[in-house]
Amino acid sequence: MGTRMRLQGHSKKGSWPLLWLLPLAMLLVTCAPDEPNSVKEEAPALPALPPTPGFDQDSAYAFVQKQVDFGPRVPGTPGHKACADWMVAKLQGFGATVIEQTASVTVFNGQKLPMRNIIASWNPQAKERVLLLAHYDTRPFADKDDERTGEPILGANDGGSGVGILLEIARHLAVKQHGPGVDMLFTDVEDYGQPNGAMSADDNSIATWALGSQYFSKNPHVAGYTARFGILLDMCGAKDARFYREAISMRYAPAIVGRIWKTGSALGHGERFVAETKYFVGTDDHLAINERLRIPTVDIIEYNAGTGAFPPSWHTHDDNMDVIDRTTLGVVGSTVMEVVWQER
Repeated sequence: MGTRMRLQGHSKKGSWPLLWLLPLAMLLVTCAPDEPNSVKEEAPALPALPPTPGFDQDSAYAFVQKQVDFGPRVPGTPGHKACADWMVAKLQGFGATVIEQTASVTVFNGQKLPMRNIIASWNPQAKERVLLLAHYDTRPFADKDDERTGEPILGANDGGSGVGILLEIARHLAVKQHGPGVDMLFTDVEDYGQPNGAMSADDNSIATWALGSQYFSKNPHVAGYTARFGILLDMCGAKDARFYREAISMRYAPAIVGRIWKTGSALGHGERFVAETKYFVGTDDHLAINERLRIPTVDIIEYNAGTGAFPPSWHTHDDNMDVIDRTTLGVVGSTVMEVVWQER
């Protein structure tokens, strides 16, 4: 009896803490914060994009040669009209819907000139757009040359190279079914600016340049037109050309500049797309698009370290097919093609 009581007493003494700890443990379990889920939910994988078509630099070169074969493409001349007619036919053959803008514009000397902008669109019903542009007219005089300064130039690089690259890209766009629609704007009367202070911000001559893009920015082919971004090609064909981050582009479209330069580097063209900003363009076709239409637009244009600005052939009779390099056309063209094709 005494032993039993002793055992019972021991049992009661040991059970009180257990009874007290039980509700406390339950309370701790109830109040404990949820542990992070050990299995993280993954975002659904996006469908793979179609592979970017190969950019044919020989084809781009042939498109530049064809333009030069028309001779100088000065607004109002037979060579200019013949080249524009050929471009329209080519673009339509590549599956584009083509709209032409015609108007009369006043150039720096008060002369009235016919202007003919050409706009080619693929997948025109798509709300989201990408804009690619280049000018196709050429300088009416060789004001940077030492000889024959009053004669027009062939403009193989300044005019021809950008158009040649875009036409080679255009050759592939009919099969592009993904991502935003693409518009190409071939501007006119870009290169009829005032000779003194050409393409510099030193005087009032800056407003006499890029009249075709100025007109387009005020009168877009579609009411309320906009695009995710724009890429302008100007002087993109010379041998060993280097493309620095142009200052106006960096002011209005730094993210797009970064994307293009990163893409170029990824394709193995890092030595051509130099990650350094240079201020050497006073105005170009992208300025009006940026300022008036608010489309962030980048100018891919050669900076020449030897001149501290544009290539030595600029606005001279040396701007002929001798300066055009297939590899440079391929570097720029493949980079732009990749940027356009990877846009969802």
